Amino acid sequence: MAATRLLENVLAAEPVEVGCKAPIAAHVGAGLDQRLRALRAHEAGTRVGEDPEELHQMRVSVRRMRAMLRSARPFLDRDESEPLRAELGWLGRALGPVRDLDVLLERLRAESADLPESERGAAERLISGLDGDYLRARDDMLAALDSDRYDELLERLARATRELPGRDSGVDAAAQLRKLVRREFRKLGKAVGALPAEPADAELHALRIDGKRLRYTAELAEPLLGAPVKRLIKATKGFQDVLGEHQDACVAEERIRALLDGLGPRPDASIAFAAGRLVEREEFRKADRRARWPESWEALSSAGDAV
Repeated sequence: MAATRLLENVLAAEPVEVGCKAPIAAHVGAGLDQRLRALRAHEAGTRVGEDPEELHQMRVSVRRMRAMLRSARPFLDRDESEPLRAELGWLGRALGPVRDLDVLLERLRAESADLPESERGAAERLISGLDGDYLRARDDMLAALDSDRYDELLERLARATRELPGRDSGVDAAAQLRKLVRREFRKLGKAVGALPAEPADAELHALRIDGKRLRYTAELAEPLLGAPVKRLIKATKGFQDVLGEHQDACVAEERIRALLDGLGPRPDASIAFAAGRLVEREEFRKADRRARWPESWEALSSAGDAV
């Protein structure tokens, strides 16, 4: 991609810094500046595809920018911020399938590596059924990164780091950011309180998404609110990690079963046996994380009460 002059100038300049008295829109602009730099730093590695961590970090940058724009909506000119957030959603959807398959393939191959030698080959034949999906997803992702739409998004992000219109003139930024963090914390607490005794997998996944929103809002507020918010971010990450591992196990189990079904009504017995072994492991992990997530919520709840 040929970088625009504005984008080149933004990336060549010193990172944006704002003072404690700056309006919330300025803090969001500084956050966008930081994440735009990270996105561009990991783009080349994402295109090459040799290290999955490059794509992971690029996708995280997109998610955090979207989350900042969402959390700060009351203090931004939505005619400017919402279209930008929507375009970041498009980019996230372009990156997501490849990242999800990176995680799944790495997980399944690691799980099958310690199977008995007689089962490893069968497991690999099963897992290789995802290779075609992976190649197609990468083709779609690269087409998105090569598009005019992506170039235009980078241009808009570069402009937003310097000129993000706000509606927060005269407000106390620290006090308002604290309110935003507490609002997300209350939403998460309400969702936890509404769960049945045995939540469905989808309900636990929704909690994880709520946790991400809280964490990213807290990251926006951390420069102004300091140690209490830092502790909340740490606790929220622990909460996300447990529920993320649960969701990864759910996805892996579902895909293993789908791969086996795709082999027809009478799959090779060795492949079916290997699939059963892998499913057992994912079921064990699901049960373990189900047992552990309430403890992680207690730690998060304690940290949130202190903000």
